[in-house]
Amino acid sequence: MNKQTNEQSLKDTRERILDAAEQLFMKYGYDGTSMRVVTNEAGVNLAAANYHFGSKESLMQAVLRRRLEVINQERLRLLDEAEANAGGKPLKPSVIIDCYFGTLLRIAADQKAGGETFLRLLGRTFTEPSDFIRAFMSTEYADVLERYKQALFRSLPDVPKAEIVWRFHFMLGATSYAIAGTDALHLVTDWQFDEGSAEQDKNLLPRLMSFLIGGLRAPLPQFENEAEPTAGKSANKDAAA
Repeated sequence: MNKQTNEQSLKDTRERILDAAEQLFMKYGYDGTSMRVVTNEAGVNLAAANYHFGSKESLMQAVLRRRLEVINQERLRLLDEAEANAGGKPLKPSVIIDCYFGTLLRIAADQKAGGETFLRLLGRTFTEPSDFIRAFMSTEYADVLERYKQALFRSLPDVPKAEIVWRFHFMLGATSYAIAGTDALHLVTDWQFDEGSAEQDKNLLPRLMSFLIGGLRAPLPQFENEAEPTAGKSANKDAAA
């Protein structure tokens, strides 16, 4: 076996392990998935998994990083493009939200980028995070979140920055729950869907975007013993879609 063939074989083995781990972590969660189960699913031995990743923790990070790098690069590219087209003017909040959250759904819907499997894994990761995953995600998202935070601050100058941060936090939560799949919804309600699963997937992006933009447009909260805000009565008077 020549060097080139050996390198390709190692790459193929690594990808099989990542694909198997992605599926299993999505189905059973991080704690419910063992390295031995992953290697059995991938058709490799435990030594191969240890060679490529060293530990289950490192494997989980690699599974997430493989997809998140693509998503975050596209988020930054789209934000750069939108700001360039705006000619120095603040972006509309709806544009910012679509660049961030819409990118996630559009890319992850591509089977080559993980498709529904990665979407549901990411949703599960956000709703069932372990300490090391939380730390890893905060590092992976740090630069991207800072860029988007500053864009929102510029876009909503009359809204207190603390409120913008809180609302973005709520949007992250809503998106995490949405991409976890309708199985989560069936756990808390017996409501029936008129749509099939394919139609639900197709309608998820416009449905979620409408909800997120509505959250940004909501009136500012009134706290006890607090005077009426001097900013507009709505948190997003300037946030026309």
